[in-house]
Amino acid sequence: MRHTLHLRRTLTAVLTTTLLAGGVLLGQTVTAEPAAAAKMTCNIDQLRTDARKERDRAAQLRRLGARTEANRAAARADALERRAQQCHDAENNNRPIWQ
Repeated sequence: MRHTLHLRRTLTAVLTTTLLAGGVLLGQTVTAEPAAAAKMTCNIDQLRTDARKERDRAAQLRRLGARTEANRAAARADALERRAQQCHDAENNNRPIWQ
């Protein structure tokens, strides 16, 4: 009979600890801000300026005969332009209706 009392206390303590740990984890996941909801800002003018610099660099590399590096610079410029356009579209599409 004595060993069952000890076992019952141990099981109760383990069960309580597990429930508390699970509750803490559940509470953290519910209150944590999702990564997608994080506010993201981008400077459209800066992105377009960087894209223009990359295009100029690509043109200079083409004149020098470095085609591979020029293609990479042009690809970076395209990516920057795409990102600037995405930011511009997001800015225009997320305005409230009443404004």
